Amino acid sequence: MDPVAPVLPTWEQTQQWLLTDGARILLTIVIAMTALWALRRVMNRVVATMTSRSARRLAESGRAGRVLASATGLDNERQRQRVETVGSLLRSVVTLTVATLAILTIMALLGIPLGPLLASAGVAGVALGFGAQSLVKDFLSGVFMIIEDQYGVGDVIDTGEAIGTVEEVTLRITRLRDANGVTWYVRNGEIIRIGNRSQGVATATVDMPVSYAENVDRVVGIIREAAAELGADPDWQEQLIEPPTVLGVESIIGTTMTVRTVITCAPGEQFAVQRELRERLKNALDSAGVMGPPAAPFIGPTGGKP
Repeated sequence: MDPVAPVLPTWEQTQQWLLTDGARILLTIVIAMTALWALRRVMNRVVATMTSRSARRLAESGRAGRVLASATGLDNERQRQRVETVGSLLRSVVTLTVATLAILTIMALLGIPLGPLLASAGVAGVALGFGAQSLVKDFLSGVFMIIEDQYGVGDVIDTGEAIGTVEEVTLRITRLRDANGVTWYVRNGEIIRIGNRSQGVATATVDMPVSYAENVDRVVGIIREAAAELGADPDWQEQLIEPPTVLGVESIIGTTMTVRTVITCAPGEQFAVQRELRERLKNALDSAGVMGPPAAPFIGPTGGKP
């Protein structure tokens, strides 16, 4: 028995298909491309608005806001990377959604049954979800970390497992470098808590011990004058957010009286500010003849005098 030869469509049938289903497919492609173009333009405008709004808030925030933004990197690399990452993520999601809808519509116009295909895709999605759930968890955690701006490049953070400076933030991992120079790759899904030491402000606290016999008002006045000189020093304007504040006598223990001074400064600058303020207070107290606390007597290894 001779095999049945395939029946080729006639020109009239081809022309009829082109005028009906073919036209619908072409119209679907045009609509999908137009929608994708329009949505991408909207997202680009939203990203540009976010960037300009951040720059405007920085310009209107005054000296303290500019110092803080400069110290944390919000005015350059960090903000740019965050906006670009969020914009790229949104564009990818929109492109995938529009492309999926267009392909499904074209398959329906071609007469391809979508029921079995969607059922198979659902089963494959469930299997993929179970097999790659850690990857999905890392991805979702990275998305929320970037959108919520929990940390960025240049921040010093504590993830529980490692403490260091953020060098790179992706949707799956965060790369840190600790004080010893060790590079840590931390999966975003494994980060349960984050302590960001570079957001907000930092406080430099300096306690100066003096002799209990010294006059409190005199000592506080000397310390206040020396701290005010630091606050007015042009070389330290980029580190200080607020002028120094002398809180007064913090404690009295035995023959030692301790006077505390605090300064609100940019994140990460508190240690340098503490060293500078401590040196200035020491020099000021020495120049004024203020006595320090008496030194404890030396006790030898046998409990007596050497």
